[in-house]
Amino acid sequence: MQRMTITLDEHLVADFEAYMTAHGYSNRSEAIRDLIRARLEAEQLARDPEGECLGTLSYVYNHEERELAARLTRAQHRHHDLAISTLHVHLDHDNCLETVLLRGPADRVRAFADAVTAQPGVRHGRLSVLPVRIRRQVHAHGDAGGQEPHLHFEPLS
Repeated sequence: MQRMTITLDEHLVADFEAYMTAHGYSNRSEAIRDLIRARLEAEQLARDPEGECLGTLSYVYNHEERELAARLTRAQHRHHDLAISTLHVHLDHDNCLETVLLRGPADRVRAFADAVTAQPGVRHGRLSVLPVRIRRQVHAHGDAGGQEPHLHFEPLS
């Protein structure tokens, strides 16, 4: 790690301290690191919209909406290369929350998320995207000691 010194106007320091308190940060360094990471990730995705990413798409929908649950399931099946896992939670008698873990080119992940959240009956859709570098690795894991090929997803920031 390297130590950096910065100078900020008093009002910016006050706003930053309020931000830290609101988000539960206990020290300035970690808050600044997270802000820098977020900005670098956003710029990476803007520079390389076809770059690989991991994403989470969360949305609430009314399962009583005509054929909506079936349409959402079909969308995930049609994009099984992107949608790698889904968590489904029943919120009440009518509403469900789903979170879909996505992996693939950022532009395709965003297009999938936009198509899902645009469905009539889907509410509160949010996509979070993390740009990653994907590496195929072969090395031993666990007690078996065998050489197993698998993927590593390295965050870019």
